[in-house]
Order: sequence, then structure tokens, then C-alpha cells
Amino acid sequence: IMSLMESDENTPLLRGDITRYVLIIAFVITQSRWRSIRVMYFTMFLSSVGKKNIDESADASFLGWVVAAYSLGQMVASPLFGLWSNHRPRREPLVCSIFINVSANIYYAYVYLPPSYNKIHMLLARTLVGIGAGNVAVVRSYVAGATSLKERTSAMANLSACQALGFILGPALQAVLSFTGETGISVNVIQLQVNMYTAPALLAACFGVINILLVILVLREHFVDDHGKLIHAINYTPEERVDVAPEVEGDIDQIAVFTSNVLFFVILFIFAVFETISTPLSMDMFAWTRKEAVFYNGIILAAIGFESILVFLVVKVVSARIGDRPLLLGGLILIFAGFFILLPWGNQYPKIQWADIQNNTMPTTQLAPTPPSNTSLEPTGCPSEQTWCLFTPVIHLAQYITSDILIGVGYPTCNVMSYTLYSKILGPKPQGVYMGWLTASGSGARTLGPVFVSHVYTILGPRWAFSVICGIVLAAVVLLSAMYKRLIAFSVRHGRVNE
Repeated sequence: IMSLMESDENTPLLRGDITRYVLIIAFVITQSRWRSIRVMYFTMFLSSVGKKNIDESADASFLGWVVAAYSLGQMVASPLFGLWSNHRPRREPLVCSIFINVSANIYYAYVYLPPSYNKIHMLLARTLVGIGAGNVAVVRSYVAGATSLKERTSAMANLSACQALGFILGPALQAVLSFTGETGISVNVIQLQVNMYTAPALLAACFGVINILLVILVLREHFVDDHGKLIHAINYTPEERVDVAPEVEGDIDQIAVFTSNVLFFVILFIFAVFETISTPLSMDMFAWTRKEAVFYNGIILAAIGFESILVFLVVKVVSARIGDRPLLLGGLILIFAGFFILLPWGNQYPKIQWADIQNNTMPTTQLAPTPPSNTSLEPTGCPSEQTWCLFTPVIHLAQYITSDILIGVGYPTCNVMSYTLYSKILGPKPQGVYMGWLTASGSGARTLGPVFVSHVYTILGPRWAFSVICGIVLAAVVLLSAMYKRLIAFSVRHGRVNE
């Protein structure tokens, strides 16, 4: 069309018609591109809403396996879905993964039905949910490929904001659906019991069906270069086959890719530790019951979720002024400060959970243990079986809240900046597999986080645990500083765009 406009200089009326036609086509493509990106926002939102209540028959040790099964499923599936999306329309792995998620939620709703091995079925359902969540790699690679460098940070921040909103609304929806109670309603025709445990899973399955319809009916394949120029659109290709993207000169900086994966692993590992440690830490230090710890920490995590959404909105503006790397570095420094504040100081010690011990067995520096209140059947305080409770100073509530605020700013900043930088480092190359590896590294970090808490915190206490975390964050800061000049966009590295 443009060549026709340039050659036909003697027909200005025709040129005007063609110009209007080109502008209309460009507008339609842009609208379609952003509609498709918004479908990805919705997909990311649903992937984070999928946390479900677990039946009380699952004991504490088994719950650890349930959490690990989700992360392991996602870790295995992410690179595979990413590879699939590199060679076929991304609609295919998205529909497949969402269908797996819907099936897993329905499976979970029927876990109670088999007369035995219910926990095994619960574990399998959770693993399938994790496999379905492997589409996060496809979602992020799609958004990265459908946005220019100028649009990338804002789009990634919106994606992360949708994920945070899902984490907030997920527990809220569960609370609303808890009115069904443990008995709930029985639908004998299909042998289904709708109660407080199965209702969230069934609702997630319904949302998943809506998501599949949106992917099929609304999602179109769009790919733009770093300047926002349309390279190719798979949805306009006959038989929905993927065109090979134009060969781009220059190689991806694999050292920068590896560095980004390590940094992302550290960021997710640290937050997994923070999330896992909140309940036992608050019970040990503040003498809360388990019910109080779950309730108050739920409020704190919800507040951090809202704080994260504000951070994502601010990051979009600040990154345009100072860049992505300074924000990533600043986020790591805030995380370090948050964990450093949690280090135990002073000469005041936590209340010891009353057990069959005598006062004369306590060290001279330890305050006499206080027997539990007669009004509570559940013993509270730091268990005497954890020997570090006897000599480790107490962590005050003010320390805990301050740490939550700092980490609540630092983590979302690091999260969105690491994804944004990573996508820019990859440039116009197919990003499916690379995003799959990044998601897999995050899943591995979430798997190891609870293991770290159970082995380091429980045995050695918060002083050792938070000292190790501070050391890990410092190592990440050193790594980022050493590789600072290499963590740049593909086009900047090859001189096509000025930084």
C-alpha cells in the first residue's frame, strides 16, 4: 500500500483514500493488540486467584508437599509450554494449560469421593493446577513480544498488578464462599458436594471456561519490534500456522540471561521465605495462637498486596525517568533493610511456651516462663523444644511491621523490573523457552523457601535465618553491580536504539 502511495503522485484523491485506509487498518491492529494483551492480564489474574482452601484432614507436613507439588508442576511445565509457544500460535498452549487447570479444579472438587487415598488425589490435583499455571511463561512472552521497549515496563507492571490483585481477591472470594460451611450442598445427580473447600475450586473452573472462550474468540497473535512496528501477525496467516520471524542480527547475551535468572531466583526465594516464616515467627515472638497468626498475617499480606499494586503504578512512572536497573537495585536494598531490621536485638526474650520444664533449668539470662492463660486451650509462645528460644532476644511487633512495609515495596519493584529487564535483554528473539526457564527458576525458589524455613529457622532460629537471607541479598546486590552494564536491552546492546 505504501509503495502504491509513493508511485501514484498524480492521483491525490486516491492517495487520500489510501492514507485513510492505512490509518484505519493501523488503528484496528492496535486495538486488537491491546485487547489481546488485556486477555493476558485476565489470564494472569486467574492464575493467581487459584489458591484453594485445604481440607483439615491434611496435616502440617502434608501441606508442605501440597505447596511443593504446585511449584514443581509449574517448574516442569513452564519451559515446555514456552517451547510450544515458540513454534505454534500461543493460543494452543494457552487453551491447553487453562483446560488442564479447569480439569484439576473439578478433580479437586471430587477429592472427597474416593473411599481411600484422598491425600494422594489432593496432591495430584494440586500438581495439575501447577502444570496449568505453567502458562505464565506464555503470557509474559506474549506481552513482551506484543509491546515496544517504551510500552514494555508499563505492560509488565500491569501484568504484575493483576497477579497481585488475584492474590488479594483469592482469599476474599474464599471467605465469601465459606458461608456454605463444611457440610455445604449436595448435588446427588453428579455426586458433587459444594462446601467451603470445593466451592473456590468450582468457581475457578467456571472462570477458566470464560478464559478459554476469551483466548479463542478475542486473542490474536501480534508481534512488534522495539520501536512498536508490526513485524508479523500470526492471526492473519492462513491455517493459523506461525510465520518464521525475520532473522535478527546479533546474539542474545547469555551471561545477562543467566544473571537475570539467578537474580529472579533470589527474589522469589526471599519472598517465599518471608511468606512461609510469617506464621511461625509471629506465633513464637508475639505468643499468638495459630488462629490469630493466620488471621493477622492474612490482613498483613492483603495490605502488602494493595501496597504492591500502588508500587506497580508508581514504577511505571519512575522507570521512565531513571531506568529499570536502578529500580531493581533499589528494590534489593529495601529487601535487605527489611530483613536486617528483623534481626533480634536487646536483652528482652520471648515468652516460652509452657512445657514440662522447671524454672531451675532456665539460663540465668532468661526471664521466668509464663504459664499459659487458663482462658486458652492452645499453648502460646516460643516452644521450649526450639532451644534457640531460650537465648534469642525477642523480635518486637514494630520491627515486624516495619519489615513488612519495606519488603512490601522492595519485592514488587524487583519482581516487575526483573521480568521487564529480562524481556528487553532477549529482544525480538522468540522468548517462550527463555520465559519458561525464568518461571521455572521462580518455581524452584518457591519450593526451596519452605524447606529453608523448616531447616534453618526451626533449628537455628531467626538470627541465623535472617543473617543468611541478608547475606544472600548482599550477594545479589554485588552480582547486579558487577553485571550492571550487561543488563541492557538487546537493541541497545547492538546499537539500534540509544539507551
